[in-house]
Amino acid sequence: MEYFPTSVSFKVMQCRPVGEHAQTNLSPVCEWLIITICGLRSGQTRGKSRHVPFSIREYRPSDRPEVISLFHDGIFEHVYPAFFKAMRHQDHVGIALSISMAGYVLGGSSYFQAILFLSAWAGLIYYCCNEIYEGYMIRRMSTDMADIEANYLENPDNGFWVAETNVNGRSKVVGMVAFAQDAGDGSYGEMSHAIVTFPWRRKNLGSQLTQKALDFCKEQGCTRLVVDVSSPQTAAIALYQKLGFLQTASHSNTHANCWFSRLARINMMRMEKFI
Repeated sequence: MEYFPTSVSFKVMQCRPVGEHAQTNLSPVCEWLIITICGLRSGQTRGKSRHVPFSIREYRPSDRPEVISLFHDGIFEHVYPAFFKAMRHQDHVGIALSISMAGYVLGGSSYFQAILFLSAWAGLIYYCCNEIYEGYMIRRMSTDMADIEANYLENPDNGFWVAETNVNGRSKVVGMVAFAQDAGDGSYGEMSHAIVTFPWRRKNLGSQLTQKALDFCKEQGCTRLVVDVSSPQTAAIALYQKLGFLQTASHSNTHANCWFSRLARINMMRMEKFI
């Protein structure tokens, strides 16, 4: 929504350089306001002209190399955010200071020893974060992602879609999402593997992929769609909340060693949307 001052009256005039206020019969403030608004609207128009069209379609076997690469990158990109989030935790900050001080004292007032001890602590936290996401990727690559056709395409209750766009005259997969209906009573569906490659984010593609899963979930007669997301995925959490998902559960069971989860400070959050 755009707001305009009600006390300013605009006159039709010939465009002139900014400094020629005497020729416009408007005060410098009014002229600056007009130029600013026009500049913003022009920027918005240029932004729209750069909009890249996407198409969301069902997965094909020929997409597998790009999908696996996208899945790999989409999982491991969470390691660094998880690491920095864990290191900023107040408990870890206190431990880091204590370890640094211990290294300083044991090294005979050695700053090098203090940095060495701190680096060892940071390395341990990073290792824990990496192990959690690597373990998740290995587990999914040996289950549903091992045979996408059999697990999703050949099962009428499930679905797998990719988003593609034209890059330099060649079609490129830039996003994906999967849906699996609950194997129990089938009352809900689970969305997973919702990934958009980095250069094509903030273009509403994530919302379109999520909406695709929501529409399919409704077609299957499910009453709600659930998605599990890790706590460092703040952008995904914000998107799901914007689309009407609510957090219904949270736990630290990452299927990794319990100490890894505790040190990494990673929680799994379940979010649901009723249809």
